[in-house]
Amino acid sequence: MTEVAETLIQIAAVNKSFVSGPGRVDVLHDINLVIGRGERVAIVGPSGAGKTTLMHILGGLDRPSSGTVHFSGEEIFSFKGQMLDEFRNRTIGFVFQFNQLLPEFTALENVMMPALIARLPKEEALARATTLLNEVGLGHRLRHKPGELSGGEQQRTAIARALIMNPPLLLADEPSGNLDSVTSGEILALLDGLHQARNLTMVIVTHSDSLANRLDRIVRVIDGRIAPD
Repeated sequence: MTEVAETLIQIAAVNKSFVSGPGRVDVLHDINLVIGRGERVAIVGPSGAGKTTLMHILGGLDRPSSGTVHFSGEEIFSFKGQMLDEFRNRTIGFVFQFNQLLPEFTALENVMMPALIARLPKEEALARATTLLNEVGLGHRLRHKPGELSGGEQQRTAIARALIMNPPLLLADEPSGNLDSVTSGEILALLDGLHQARNLTMVIVTHSDSLANRLDRIVRVIDGRIAPD
């Protein structure tokens, strides 16, 4: 990627601390980061460096202790309560290492869930979910529950669920970390194809050099700080 058309995300002077017993744990220190629309960014670093905390703040799942996060020019933490929930639902797709599928529901029902939460008509949710599951190669597994799916199929289902609201941003935390090397490669190829087809902006937390090197840019987090290039 040689050119960024416009800024999608701007993180400025973000710090994050947690209270732990009588003391305080400082996790992120003065984080500044700009991500362009359509860009694919890998966030890498050792365990405990603050990568997942940064992703949670970027996705509006956790508030910074100080600093701002702007998405298309809007400060997302100016949204309160349900407004922030609705922003996340329509704007950000999340994929986690442990896919967090609901075991009592089928793949189709799991993928439909964010659309139903957003109060889309059931028929539209069903059509979107069916299309997405076909797009990720699971059109023959619509009625299977997570326990009946392989690890790779579960992660494909989670990716489809993340995209049902057509979000401009996909956040993924170790999306291939719990898979064998062959299945991991298949998931990475799938993400490549989805990026091209949907012009997704992707931010992926990973320990995998092979995954990081496939993306447009690598951001290294060390001891809660972004390391210089």
